[in-house]
Amino acid sequence: MRKYETVFISDPDMSDQAREELFERVRNIIDRENGIILNFDEWGVKKLSYEIKKKLRGYYVCLTYGGTGALVTELERNFRLSDLIMKFMTILITEHATEESLKQEAEQLKEAAKQAAEAAPQEEDQEDAEEENDTAEDNADDQDDVQETESEQTSEAAEESKE
Repeated sequence: MRKYETVFISDPDMSDQAREELFERVRNIIDRENGIILNFDEWGVKKLSYEIKKKLRGYYVCLTYGGTGALVTELERNFRLSDLIMKFMTILITEHATEESLKQEAEQLKEAAKQAAEAAPQEEDQEDAEEENDTAEDNADDQDDVQETESEQTSEAAEESKE
């Protein structure tokens, strides 16, 4: 078994439902060919370096998986047949990988993703608290400005009355 990484660019204008169907089809091909998906990373819509199929943007996806040469051949054959895939590139990461090591790596990546997902709400709460503090400070600054303006007007009125 070998470890591969495939980056493909799909049409950015397709609907979310069509994109999910495409991704599910890719996952099914890997499962059918006895492959192991290690990471399915959606990079999102990005600007292309050059125009492809009259498009200036593309939806990038990076797929890391373990499998055989037959899996790569079948996956690339399906990419060529699909009108939704604009470009793709597959590279061999490691030549000799055992099925057990790939499964362990997949589990580690899943655990890391869960931990990152759990940490994300905590970070958002901290960011929200910082924003609230900034807002409170801005409001306090605004009130100080208003008080300074009022005191300036009062002192100017007092000076005019003295004259």
